[in-house]
Amino acid sequence: MRLRKIFLFAVLFPAVLTGWLAVGNLSYGELSSATEPGIIIPPEARASGVTIQRVLDRGQELERARRWGEALNHYEEALRDHPDRVEIKRRISKTRIHYDLARRYSDSSYLQTLQNSSEQATLNVYSEMLEKINRHYVAGPNWKLLVDQGTDHLGVALGDPTFLSLHLPKASIDQLNAFRKELENSLRWRQVRNPRDARSAVAHAARLGWQKVQLRPAATILEYACGLTGALDNYSTYLTPAQLDDVYSQIEGSFVGLGIELKAVNEALQIVKVLPGSPAELGGIHSGDRIVEVDGQSTRVVSTDKAADILKGPEGSTVDLIVVSPAQITRHLVLHRRRVEVPSVEETRMVDHQSGVGYIRLTSFQKTTERDVDAAMWKLHQQGMKSLIVDVRGNPGGLLTASVEVADKFVSQGTIVSTRGRSAREDYDYKANHANTWQIPLVVLIDRDSASASEIFAAAIHDHRRGLVVGQKSYGKGSVQGIFPLASSNAGIRLTTAKFYSPRGVSISRKGVSPDVKVQLVAKPVDGSSKSVELSHDLVLEAGIQVARKQLAKR
Repeated sequence: MRLRKIFLFAVLFPAVLTGWLAVGNLSYGELSSATEPGIIIPPEARASGVTIQRVLDRGQELERARRWGEALNHYEEALRDHPDRVEIKRRISKTRIHYDLARRYSDSSYLQTLQNSSEQATLNVYSEMLEKINRHYVAGPNWKLLVDQGTDHLGVALGDPTFLSLHLPKASIDQLNAFRKELENSLRWRQVRNPRDARSAVAHAARLGWQKVQLRPAATILEYACGLTGALDNYSTYLTPAQLDDVYSQIEGSFVGLGIELKAVNEALQIVKVLPGSPAELGGIHSGDRIVEVDGQSTRVVSTDKAADILKGPEGSTVDLIVVSPAQITRHLVLHRRRVEVPSVEETRMVDHQSGVGYIRLTSFQKTTERDVDAAMWKLHQQGMKSLIVDVRGNPGGLLTASVEVADKFVSQGTIVSTRGRSAREDYDYKANHANTWQIPLVVLIDRDSASASEIFAAAIHDHRRGLVVGQKSYGKGSVQGIFPLASSNAGIRLTTAKFYSPRGVSISRKGVSPDVKVQLVAKPVDGSSKSVELSHDLVLEAGIQVARKQLAKR
């Protein structure tokens, strides 16, 4: 049974194929003097800056290959290095529409919804989405802009081969262009001042599509529904039934599958990580392997999104895979899908037995996180832990309440985080109330991919001077999303409902959390390519261990 509940979900949702995106930040340097703590990069190791033109050229190569997920990641990474470049923002906007469209039409649950939905049913879905935006979104919506964004979504769809082959196989280019032009002209001066006007405009677009090119009204309306959330911000989105189930699985820390983390690389699904005890591990899959065929379908023939969708299935069912190892050894595997538990604490160990420095790597904030952290802490305590390093590098976030629960284990009193929204019901101050907190010295490791709930935790530790934060400035996602199932459909929407602020009242949005001990990382090799650089050791962790030792020496 699907939960009919709104979850406070503070998380960064990157453009990933399935599972989690593995981002390998590259670093090189040495500790500087004690008077200016941090990591410095020798001049000879500094890369020459990648020009904007090279960024755009590479992005257009990926777009021409219709590798939308990779293109979106490429542009978003470039924007972090060049935040004021309007041309990159434009490319992100268009690429995200293509990416979302490709994902939807590779999602069997969406295709089933589309096939079974009438014009009236999809209009009801659209109206319900409008109502939830009106009630819950963090800012007052511009209804005209929301409709215009839907028109943009439909315009992209009318040039997409998959969309056309399914809905308009006989339509000519001239017919499509004439329909697009008439639609834009008819909506250009139409007043859209409220949800009722928005619904009326979309109903008009659906009728026009059927009259001019025989486009099913449901297909038109669902493109407007997806454009509706896409116009709000980068984190609000329409969730297909399968995507909604995936969100609940992330919250619960449990899902049915193979237990692998994937990313799209050169028309294959590359294994980033294999979860311990999972069907994939038991079947002999290793990190670095590539899946080139799923149930007889080559990943060169079907899109990588479609191949990832085929990997999903009911518990107990099987999937046939052709897997190629880094040594180019090909294996045929038949794996059974089953329920896999995803621990939020990935690693627990003593990194300095002599000084008593313990280490926890926290990869997400979910329902099981408090329990997982408790188990890790007591394990380290039994091994003689006197100081602790909590590593949230690459942690995209998760449940806001879970991050509060973890911070509450170390902060004895005061505010941990505050949320503020358009509605007073979104305004809340989360206070420390744990009876017995851990008093050991604390170090928190962060990087550019520590986001949202990770930033809540790091900011609480930093603002209360409860420990030292080491690494890079964090991502800067300072908003909270609510998950809203739709009563009129099996789908749902994710909406930004509030902004969050650190204990000192500082907004995290676009600013991030600044570390006490900064570690500057070289993001690319000196030749400007995107290839990874292998490092023999973890300089950020080493810096954290040095800070922990100094903390202990002062006690």
